[in-house]
Amino acid sequence: MHHKLNANLLRRWVDQAEGNVPAPIVGGAVAVQPAATPAFVPVPFETRSACPAEIRIEVRRADQSITVSWPTSEAAQCVAWLREWLA
Repeated sequence: MHHKLNANLLRRWVDQAEGNVPAPIVGGAVAVQPAATPAFVPVPFETRSACPAEIRIEVRRADQSITVSWPTSEAAQCVAWLREWLA
């Protein structure tokens, strides 16, 4: 319900996945549907560097702004500096 899906629809999906769906009636005769086998579908994506080379922080106050660049290898020191600066 959180995702605005009807419980009956979910039940039907589960039944279909388990192969428990009754065959639909077509023209007075029962149509036989082949069982679909679930398969893995690979999704291609670009590989990029896991983390950027630097941390960039932009602070704006009224009509002034500053930009701080910090190397990602020193992230803990950046956090400490930012906490001290904001305190």
